[in-house]
Amino acid sequence: MNKFGLIGYPLGHSLSAVIHKAGFKSLGVDATYDILETDPEDLVERVKFFKRENFGGFNVTIPLKLPISLFVQEVDKYADIAGAVNTVKINPDKTFKGYNTDAMGFKKAIPSSIDLKGKNIALLGTGGASRAAVLALSELGVKYIGVYTRNIPNAMDYMAYMRRKFPNIEFESHQIDSVRDLSKYDMLVNTTPIGMLGRSADMTPIEENVLKTLPESAVVYDVIYNPKKTILLKLAENLGLETINGLDMLIYQAVSAQEIWFGRTPDFNTMKIAALENL
Repeated sequence: MNKFGLIGYPLGHSLSAVIHKAGFKSLGVDATYDILETDPEDLVERVKFFKRENFGGFNVTIPLKLPISLFVQEVDKYADIAGAVNTVKINPDKTFKGYNTDAMGFKKAIPSSIDLKGKNIALLGTGGASRAAVLALSELGVKYIGVYTRNIPNAMDYMAYMRRKFPNIEFESHQIDSVRDLSKYDMLVNTTPIGMLGRSADMTPIEENVLKTLPESAVVYDVIYNPKKTILLKLAENLGLETINGLDMLIYQAVSAQEIWFGRTPDFNTMKIAALENL
């Protein structure tokens, strides 16, 4: 029996177990997946638990994506650049290898009909999801990223890091509260939690009058998956804009995690159906 799980805090809303169990079934793998709420101060004990109980690996979510990196012996290039780990494989010798599948999930969720080469992106937020988005967008060949944040001084380190890591992209920081005109952008990406169920589901990071300034051909991508349609996406749809929600990104992350654990690809559609039935 293979054992896997998710750590983070709090984890009340997580769909990870149903998604992963559907993936295991599609692969014919006998495995369990546990939701393991873990306070940051209990992380050392949780790591010992994983080793003692012979887990094969685990996923990591907020607020442990950075702290877990202290316990991994090796990271892949995505975890290194994103500065965060969301998937861990536990080797037979009990060493940990850390991966970040957020960027891969973000990229795979964008329909192949959308070409972002040489395009301009408006990016809301500077957290871990934002870093993953930049990594994915760099691989898709974007030219310019306008980073919108509440606190520009606090984003200075983030901006310096991005300019150093991605010299082919021009970065500019903007105050999110004073955004008025988005007419130069081909895509708007929300990586903030504004609009998430249980936190601010009745809110939008960008008001309708500002969204109206986007070109008709622009795409609005919200990495939030619960609710399926945030206020931001509903407003964008009403304006006739193409939208992408965070559900496909979430499932593609899980697909990538199982590829890391088993070396095989689970069935995306089976996993998506399981997620939709539980949303």
